Amino acid sequence: MNTAKLFLLEDDVNLNDTIVEFLEESGFEVDTAYDGDEAESMIYEKNYDLYLLDVNVPGINGFELLKKIRTNRDMVPAIFMTSLNTMDDVENGYASGCDDYIRKPFELKELRLRIQTLLAREFFHARDSKIQIDQSITYDTLTHELSVSGKVMQLQKKEALLLKLFLQKKNEIITHDVIYATLWDYNEVSSDDALRTYIKNLRKIIGKEKIVSVKKLGYKFTTE
Repeated sequence: MNTAKLFLLEDDVNLNDTIVEFLEESGFEVDTAYDGDEAESMIYEKNYDLYLLDVNVPGINGFELLKKIRTNRDMVPAIFMTSLNTMDDVENGYASGCDDYIRKPFELKELRLRIQTLLAREFFHARDSKIQIDQSITYDTLTHELSVSGKVMQLQKKEALLLKLFLQKKNEIITHDVIYATLWDYNEVSSDDALRTYIKNLRKIIGKEKIVSVKKLGYKFTTE
């Protein structure tokens, strides 16, 4: 099972530690920063499944940080966690590009529920976290488990990222550049051979006909 990777920006050291401990015990992987400038650098260099952002932090504030992230066409789900609680603050948060806004103080269980909801809806904006790929194959967006005729298949991290990308962009041509940017972090070297191996492995599991090679362009995941 692949673990959802979260990024947390929170300058209160005690709260930061508390949130990280709780989310890691809940099965998530968490990277963290204490100021906006450090956060911007980390987000640029790595791939995450969801951002948790405080607003009033040293360096660039949370609102401005998310605006910059969205300007770069990074649409990873984002939750603001802040003591700013007026209606104007909430409006500013959503105008910055957030998907959810939670006021401090909050229950950690509520934060976890909001995270799980966003991760499930990231694919298809529905309450059920399971995507039916065909009659015998399902993919769970929360647990990242691929089930074939009731048997759970284990995917490598980059295979799971690739399947996630295909499911988000069904029947669209996905260029090689987009795939490389999704699968490999900024400080990693992409590999044509590795990509072909991931494609081959996924085809073995979900069917060769579902992943179509588009000459000199990329790949298309088809449901037809």
